[in-house]
Amino acid sequence: MVSACLLGEACRYDGRSQRSERVLAALEGKSVVPICPEAGAGMGIPRPPVDLSGGTGVDVWAGRARALTRETREDRTDAFREGARLALDAARRFEVPVALLKEKSPSCGSQRVYDTGVLRPGEGITTALLRADGRTVVSDEDL
Repeated sequence: MVSACLLGEACRYDGRSQRSERVLAALEGKSVVPICPEAGAGMGIPRPPVDLSGGTGVDVWAGRARALTRETREDRTDAFREGARLALDAARRFEVPVALLKEKSPSCGSQRVYDTGVLRPGEGITTALLRADGRTVVSDEDL
């Protein structure tokens, strides 16, 4: 499973991709399930940037943190949770043991995420759910 933006899909919040030749080379010859939790949940492209507020993805699932748009502070937590559930459904359906996801994303970050505009250690909402289900999540920055 791989963040679709890393594969060249223009699905980021700003309507761009994060195509990574390093990622594409590492995946050569492998079966890949592309995901974009935000787009999958129908949040649109482009969409307002979102930060976690009050913690990490683990905290969102525990009800201690939220996913809020940066400028208007609109609560997008339910949509982010839905996108994560869709990603988990795909991981189960395709028996995916490992996900290679985009670092710093409020969904996909595996080591660092933005909490109210500050980059902090932690994981995103989708990463937290995948890990809770026993799947390995690797950062694109680790390649």
